[in-house]
Amino acid sequence: MDPLLLLKALILGIVEGLTEFLPISSTGHLILAGDLLDFNDDRGKLFEIVIQSGAILAVCWEYRAKIASVVGGLTRERAAQRFVLNLFVAFLPLAVLGLLFGKAIKAHLFNPIAVATTFILGAFVILWAERREHRIRVESVDDLSLTDAFKLGIAQAFALIPGTSRSGATIIGGLLFGLSRKAATEFSFFLAIPTLSAATVYQLYKERHLLSFDDIGMWAVGFVSAFVSAFLCVRWLLRYISSHDFTVFAWYRIAFGIIVLATAWSGIVDWSHG
Repeated sequence: MDPLLLLKALILGIVEGLTEFLPISSTGHLILAGDLLDFNDDRGKLFEIVIQSGAILAVCWEYRAKIASVVGGLTRERAAQRFVLNLFVAFLPLAVLGLLFGKAIKAHLFNPIAVATTFILGAFVILWAERREHRIRVESVDDLSLTDAFKLGIAQAFALIPGTSRSGATIIGGLLFGLSRKAATEFSFFLAIPTLSAATVYQLYKERHLLSFDDIGMWAVGFVSAFVSAFLCVRWLLRYISSHDFTVFAWYRIAFGIIVLATAWSGIVDWSHG
């Protein structure tokens, strides 16, 4: 296996893991990193799909006790049944809208102006949400109603717009809907499991002609680096939100939006990839 290719896999895995669960758009960062590393072709896109599973596994490992409790009580405990139903209801809007409009969105909105605009507009939404008075009525993910779950699913669906950030849309939506910072963040983590898993399986099926046994080493490096970096990021974020808000991520998004425009204008990055 080419050592340079393994290094690229390591870098992209770290980028995926560090950005998947922060409100800063993993897709935008992977486009930038993949283009700078000259790994944004069809093979690179498939690689990004594969390493998503590493980030998913990191969340499953962090919340293994909760997941085991839900699975074990699914046939007899109403709390476990409600938790799974909430995830299903929240998953539906993005799944349905993605199937209906995914191709059109990819064709028309994967351009530098749209991506940069979304980065910056998303930053102002975060700043506005953090300046509002927070009226918390949901302290824990176990206290969510079906209506809450559906509203969070609508919020997550905004992530179909490139540069929005799936986790960012869900977390900030949760704050606006009355969830505590911890509940909004944790539900975003849990919702990532069906959302990213479905997207990974669907894309792997579509791109199955690109699968090659020769790429196993590259996938393994990317998977492990995504798992480790995502696990550390999830742990860090849970500690961070206990005493901080999301304002710093808003300013980061503004800076990144400017980077998108600058790299597109200079021709360094082809933001039509995605």
